[in-house]
Amino acid sequence: MKNLSILGSTGSIGHNTLAIVAMFPDLFAVKALAAKNNVAVLARQVEQFCPEIVAVFDEKRALDLQKLLPWQNPVEIMRGDDGYRSVAMHDSVDTVVVAVEGAAGLMPTLAAIDAGKTIALANKETLVMAGDIVMERAAVNGVKILPVDSEHSAIFQCLVGNRREDLDKIFLTGSGGPFLERPKNEFAKIKPKEALNHPIWQMGKKISIDSATLMNKGLEVIEAKCLFGVSRDKIEVVIHPQSVIHSMVSYKDGSIFAQLGVPDMKIPIAYALSYPERLPLKQPLPDFAGIGSFTFKRPDLERFPCLTLAFKACEAGATLPAVLNAANEVAVDSFLKQRISFVNIPEVIRITMEKHTLVANPNLSDILEADRWARLQAENIIRKPKFLL
Repeated sequence: MKNLSILGSTGSIGHNTLAIVAMFPDLFAVKALAAKNNVAVLARQVEQFCPEIVAVFDEKRALDLQKLLPWQNPVEIMRGDDGYRSVAMHDSVDTVVVAVEGAAGLMPTLAAIDAGKTIALANKETLVMAGDIVMERAAVNGVKILPVDSEHSAIFQCLVGNRREDLDKIFLTGSGGPFLERPKNEFAKIKPKEALNHPIWQMGKKISIDSATLMNKGLEVIEAKCLFGVSRDKIEVVIHPQSVIHSMVSYKDGSIFAQLGVPDMKIPIAYALSYPERLPLKQPLPDFAGIGSFTFKRPDLERFPCLTLAFKACEAGATLPAVLNAANEVAVDSFLKQRISFVNIPEVIRITMEKHTLVANPNLSDILEADRWARLQAENIIRKPKFLL
């Protein structure tokens, strides 16, 4: 029996994780949950899975949650940063699923690592911001970090059973998002509703916009570099609209391993939870005859400049990935609130990055300061008349 803590339990990854727990109640128990705002959903999760502790964003939401639960429910309700850390470090937990959105995942992940928990990581921003620090701390504490992102899970699966020194290249695949074929001269007209309509995956708002700009693929490049200990030149992004091949790995003898499956996040989540075993999920296999053919193309860096910005941050390292991530979060939030246009997202990020002075070999304080600085800079840029709608 594995005892789980799920950070971000009301989001897409959280829902799918709890669905797996419900499918295999003899293998998994939920001991801790954390969510930000959706206390109505969290209350139902508490009643169904009976965790010992939960955390929410603030005192108001804690009171709202308390009102929704039966008075006799014994769950401990915590709030804020201390609450998230408590959920991540809870004594009876052995595996922490990190599925919160954005930079908020970093500190709880480090807390869980320090507590010796196995990490099932669905929050790519943790490694984008502070990959070297996170991986080093995991090594010191003997902690496994198992990827939940479908692409990184695919890479991980392709590496299992092979010698790491034989690795030649990682091929990181992506669907291309909802605007793969949209002409560049129409990008300025894109509205949030369109950008949120991903053709393959059902995801949260932030990651859906990142997929539309291809920033998500850029963040995944930085994550893969840290997670698998490879240089940027060993990672190639390939657009694969069918989203059946979730990523590939080539070896020095010319062999290429690929992980295939229907686009359903339960597969990589279950593998991270059950590794090295596989669970009988009874998922349908891809209809190969119906699909007919797989297609691939190089990403169009002119139409999707966010990917180029991510490559630049990956190659520079230091504090630039944290700046990239913070500026992107601010820009995406502003687009969703219709403060700026779709084409302004990469512009805000680019200008913020150009203003930043790199801090070499950053410690955690340097990373957090770069994050804070970049958010202020990005917001100041957005307030300029040329950006505001």
